[in-house]
Amino acid sequence: MPYEWSTTENAAGPARRLRLWPHRSLPRKGFAAFVLVTFSLITLPLYPLLGTVLLWGLLPFLLLAVAGVWWGLERSYRDARLSEELTIDRDEAQLVRVEANGQRREWSCESYWARVQLHQTGGPVPDYVTLSGKGREVEIGAFLSQDERRALYGELAIALRQVAAR
Repeated sequence: MPYEWSTTENAAGPARRLRLWPHRSLPRKGFAAFVLVTFSLITLPLYPLLGTVLLWGLLPFLLLAVAGVWWGLERSYRDARLSEELTIDRDEAQLVRVEANGQRREWSCESYWARVQLHQTGGPVPDYVTLSGKGREVEIGAFLSQDERRALYGELAIALRQVAAR
């Protein structure tokens, strides 16, 4: 799953830390191989046209198609720089979201009052997970798959109950 739990120590005692990131199905090495294979396959129809004027008519469009594939994959990598980090300790629950462009958004409230909700319908995605507290409601893990959001909801509910019981 594209998230992981860890336990750390801070001034308030032990803290649970959850780090989330978007799923990346194609590593960088795979990116280079995919673009190379795409380029190789897309040029196959050009070989019979070598030495003709028609080659120069088709070549820009085929190169444009390869450039489009490259741009789309590169954009996917840029968008995947998004991350969320939730820290829950005895005193406070704090969510920090770093957007793909580097902008930071933060939410925090007292751990005792933090609530996690699973919205099965009505959200932008099915099984939408939100945290609420201090008069504000924020999303968490909207980029995860539906099954991952359900699992995350259960784990968050348990983590918040454990902190409240201390």
